[in-house]
Amino acid sequence: MTSQHTGGPAKGIGEEEHLRRALSNRHIQLLAIGGAIGTGLFLGSGKTISVAGPSVIFVYMIIGFMLFFVMRAMGELLLSNLKYKSFSDFASDLLGPWAGFFTGWTYWFCWVVTGIADVIAIAAYTDVLIPGIPLWIPGVLVVVILLALNLPTVAAFGEMEFWFALIKIIAIVALIITGLVMIFTGFQHDAGTASFANLWEHGGMFPHGFMGFVAGFQIAVFAFVGIELVGTAAAETKDPKRNLPKAINAIPIRILLFYVGALVVLMAVTPWTDFDADTSPFIAMFALAGLGIAATVVNLVVLTSAMSSANSGIYSTSRMVFGLAQDGDAPQIFGRLSRRKVPQNALFLSCVLLLSGVVLLYAGKDIGTAFSMVTTVSAVCFMFVWTIFMISYVVYRRRHPEKAAASIFKMPGGVFMVYVVLAFFVFILWALTTQPDTLLALAVTPIWFALLVVAWLFVRRSPNHIARHEAHIAHLRDDSEE
Repeated sequence: MTSQHTGGPAKGIGEEEHLRRALSNRHIQLLAIGGAIGTGLFLGSGKTISVAGPSVIFVYMIIGFMLFFVMRAMGELLLSNLKYKSFSDFASDLLGPWAGFFTGWTYWFCWVVTGIADVIAIAAYTDVLIPGIPLWIPGVLVVVILLALNLPTVAAFGEMEFWFALIKIIAIVALIITGLVMIFTGFQHDAGTASFANLWEHGGMFPHGFMGFVAGFQIAVFAFVGIELVGTAAAETKDPKRNLPKAINAIPIRILLFYVGALVVLMAVTPWTDFDADTSPFIAMFALAGLGIAATVVNLVVLTSAMSSANSGIYSTSRMVFGLAQDGDAPQIFGRLSRRKVPQNALFLSCVLLLSGVVLLYAGKDIGTAFSMVTTVSAVCFMFVWTIFMISYVVYRRRHPEKAAASIFKMPGGVFMVYVVLAFFVFILWALTTQPDTLLALAVTPIWFALLVVAWLFVRRSPNHIARHEAHIAHLRDDSEE
């Protein structure tokens, strides 16, 4: 979404090629929640609890705290100039054309990879619900369904994501309420009694020591990918000055309720020592409560969560490729909109690539290993994008001190917090080196950036790219100075 306006009569891209502002406050609020409650919470929390124990509560709190500042930096930048249609716009303007190119394509790659992880997860959970089903059937079916959901209008996407997110919220609230009833009634089961004391009575809050705590970060960080989705939707949001701050400011409360609240209840009902790394603790707890049908329903909710994430991925990637094409950074065919103002060519590209997730299902016997590898690559690439946000913010503060002073949505802590967050990202990268599967994924991720460097060396000399980029940046700066 680097450019919805070209600032001049760019050949092949007319004035009609603008995305439509059709997402209401209701859509953007639920989009923010849906982005903050990733598939990682439902699928990855069992593994996170098994490696970190009760200290996983602090893992999620710390990651959520740090990413809140990333979101505030992004929000201040987007609102500093409403002609910025997404973060690759401000990266391109503040850091140079290379930053827009790298941010846009890496974000696109992040969501393609995340979508592939979701296709893998959907296939795995469909196999639980319908044992023996060929894995390619749910894999292909989900891609076809998502294409059908995204082709009509952006409002149709917003509506579908609204209901997807609502289902996730209802499931987590139901889990918390059920768990609290079990705790306060002293529910007895094979592993003991439901009690908050289970949080510290089985080896303390840090049963695996500091390294167990560190291992929790490298799994949990994937649960937060998509938190910046409201920034991707900025170009299609009604009244962004009002709706973006509301969505961003609510993130800490949502993380406390949905992540920390759910995990505290799960580990209070069942001692953390009884969690299976390969099983969703949400399903296990409802089954424990004697709600057999609820466990099946949660299986469907986990499927919905993965569908929601893949839906967000298709939306994000299509908008990003559309913007890259308008800026001359991608083939021009992807910069065209349908009559309903949807970038359908970019949508088809994303869906074709998601089908590679179906191939991965047959690449190895262990779906869990495939999921772990893919999610690590995704998390590293997302951290690159988040880092670009923070560096852009530092440049913005230095280059536009008067705008920063007049900002209606100032980032708390300013530049100091930028360096705190960047230091935290270095810590996460180190944490990824501590486990064999994540270390391997970390080692292959630079291949993507090497490919981008090669592509950029060709693109930056393209007359089409130079002309479009200069016109676009001039347009952004003229408008911001009016």
